[in-house]
Amino acid sequence: MEVSIHNLILGFGTVFTISNFSYAFLGCLIGTMVGVLPGVGPLAGISMLLPTTFGLEPTSAIILLAGIYYGAMYGGSTTSILMRIPGEAASVMTCIDGYAMARKGRAGPALAIAAIGSYVAGTLSVIGLMFLAPPLARFALGFGPPEYFSLLLCGLVVLSYMTGGSVIKNLSMIVLGLLLGMIGIDQMSGYFRFSYGSVALGDGLGVVPVAVGLFGVSEILATAGVSGKREVLKPRLKDLLPSKEELKDSVGPVGRGTVLGFLIGIIPGSAHIISTFVSYAIERRISKHPDRFGTGAIEGVAGPESANNAASTGALVPMLALGVPTGPIPAVLLAALMVHGITPGPLFIKEQPVVFWGLIASMYIGNLVLLLLNLPMVSLFVNFLRIPYRVLYPTILMFCVVGVYAVNSSMSDVWIMAVMGGLGYVLRKMDFETAPIVLGVVLAPIIEFSFRQALAMSNGVYAIFVERPISVAFLILTLIMLLLSLKPLIVKRRDWRNRLTEAEKEC
Repeated sequence: MEVSIHNLILGFGTVFTISNFSYAFLGCLIGTMVGVLPGVGPLAGISMLLPTTFGLEPTSAIILLAGIYYGAMYGGSTTSILMRIPGEAASVMTCIDGYAMARKGRAGPALAIAAIGSYVAGTLSVIGLMFLAPPLARFALGFGPPEYFSLLLCGLVVLSYMTGGSVIKNLSMIVLGLLLGMIGIDQMSGYFRFSYGSVALGDGLGVVPVAVGLFGVSEILATAGVSGKREVLKPRLKDLLPSKEELKDSVGPVGRGTVLGFLIGIIPGSAHIISTFVSYAIERRISKHPDRFGTGAIEGVAGPESANNAASTGALVPMLALGVPTGPIPAVLLAALMVHGITPGPLFIKEQPVVFWGLIASMYIGNLVLLLLNLPMVSLFVNFLRIPYRVLYPTILMFCVVGVYAVNSSMSDVWIMAVMGGLGYVLRKMDFETAPIVLGVVLAPIIEFSFRQALAMSNGVYAIFVERPISVAFLILTLIMLLLSLKPLIVKRRDWRNRLTEAEKEC
């Protein structure tokens, strides 16, 4: 404890120089702007700005890039709440209740709770990073391909059960997402699959065009005929602050989202995306009023936003402590450190204490900076709602096209976005949830690769999934969830048969 506090003081001494503090502030500002822009996201922002850090000191470079990383996680909630367009993939779940609150004139409290929840989760998860990095990293490394496959399979079934509504519909949307996620080059054999001769589909559909299409474009199509006259909340401070009831309802989701997000964050994969889906599903399942979700429940904003930021910090645990990136963004940060001659791993904290503890301290400062940046600007963001539909929606569509095109400079992504927008519109009319599709697209490559790696390890023997304790535990949980999800259908079928039998007897 004393050693950690002493090292943290060393870190704050490193950050509180004019240059490093400026880079921390600049990274947070750029990250927020990157998160607000639909389709860009932290990965694209860090990748584009990585070359600009080559002339900086290693500590300054990683502070700047880390600021962009969690700044984008903050900023992604803005367009999700105000325009139902996820600024980045992890903000998909915020769209549901955040946008519903905005339509009710509660955009200000939704943005404020998102900022506060992100600050609390980010700060607490940094503490977890300080004290729990070594044991948590060792736990994550204990997962092999069979465990990853069983875990992800269990996660999909659990989410379909806990999301609410029709389990069959939820599972069908997840399966559709998995099928869409399999488009592109086979990771193990190198063959093109389901590309129909299109080279542009070699890298798959991509999460960004799918998410923006299903949420942004479909929203434009669904509300295109709405009248431009509407009541808009006046941007007065007393109207923008959350009520006591909203603050009270947010405490539990923020706490649960923080713990859940941090623990999921250390597991390889798109943890910040998965954690938001899990958090939303749990909050809806344990709520006394689950029918409020989807219509503007503050818990549906507080939980996923907290889980998102906590997972972002948790993902740094194995990257810094063991040099093992758990996703594309930590991989880029790892590459940035290696470019500057620093190799993260077991000896990183001992050999580079200034860099490590400077990064930890900058994350404390960065979370406070982001809170101060976001809350005063709430009234500015709410003014977007005052723009008439005839002006707002073409502008949103323009940002969608530009943002999606900017990721890979590909018009194919724009066409994918358009097709997904039409599909999302049709599914919404048929009362299907579109969020599970995005989750399926994200997890499809990981699930398939883990499954095939596990079979390669066992020479094609499927028993490997039930021979390993952790794997079989997840499979048993999956089976239990399936049986629980089928129970209402069985009961309903039994009641229908009983009523039919009674009707026959009366006749």
